[in-house]
Amino acid sequence: MTKPIICVNFKIHPQAYGEGAEKLARIMAKVSKEFGVKLIAAVSAFDLSSIISKVEGLDVWSQHLDAIDVGSHTGSLQPKNAFFHGAKGTLLNHAENQISLDQIEKTLNLIPEGMVTCVCAADVEQARAIAAFGPDMIAVEPPELIGGDISVTTADPDIIKNTVLAVKSVNPNVDVLTGAGVKNGEDVKMAIQLGTVGVLLASGVTKSEDPEKVLRDLCSSLI
Repeated sequence: MTKPIICVNFKIHPQAYGEGAEKLARIMAKVSKEFGVKLIAAVSAFDLSSIISKVEGLDVWSQHLDAIDVGSHTGSLQPKNAFFHGAKGTLLNHAENQISLDQIEKTLNLIPEGMVTCVCAADVEQARAIAAFGPDMIAVEPPELIGGDISVTTADPDIIKNTVLAVKSVNPNVDVLTGAGVKNGEDVKMAIQLGTVGVLLASGVTKSEDPEKVLRDLCSSLI
């Protein structure tokens, strides 16, 4: 992965699905090219193929995948199929779609080679346990701060530093992202200073009246 990175989780916010998702993805691709910063869009499974086919210069991830291979799995999100349709990576275990440690491990074992994995963790101990499975990244996101007005970089910087130390002690090849409440360039700058390789955020961009302005601010701290 190019470092540092900014991953925007579109969730299914009003401005970030369907046509809105395509518009936001185009803005992200534009800003990414202008600043030379790695921007990633984690989008709904329904929007993934259309964004990949219509927007160039942007890595697109799935918001979730299931621990299934081929077979009778109606309604499930199969990792190989997501990869076939162009997903460069995936989030797993977001606070809004949590799975067990056993399911995390099983899903990671089914991820095709070349597909990036980012597993969310609520605290240091969960991050430590997940690191043993060898994902590419772990995003530390205290659930109580997700979608809030205060960034984890301000509210609890120690959880970021301690997560980095814990993860690296288990597997030095696993990188850490900062998530929860990230809103601006200062938050991104602090996340990097605390030892992570970037940020995972959502509402700061997806609910903004001017997402391009927000994205520019986020990226400006990295050049």
